[in-house]
Amino acid sequence: MLVEQATVDAYDDEEQLTGLYTMLAEQLAVPFKTVVLGVEVTVKKVDLLPGSQIVAVCTRGRHRQAIGILDLPLPDPAPQGAEWIEAYRHWGP
Repeated sequence: MLVEQATVDAYDDEEQLTGLYTMLAEQLAVPFKTVVLGVEVTVKKVDLLPGSQIVAVCTRGRHRQAIGILDLPLPDPAPQGAEWIEAYRHWGP
């Protein structure tokens, strides 16, 4: 199971979150395009925000917006490594 793989050495929720973020950052193939609220954006990277939330950093032209990774609509087909988003969802922030 992916969650167990990411959290094997974690002692608390914060360390588990960091483990999941690390795997997501390493495994999710970026950049990729998706549509958010009817607008095509490019997901450039994932980031871990203070307050324990993993976000996708999306850009369109000069505009940049962080969107909660669990709120991000994925394209079809999903990018390589998207299974880590589902693992994060299963872990439950």
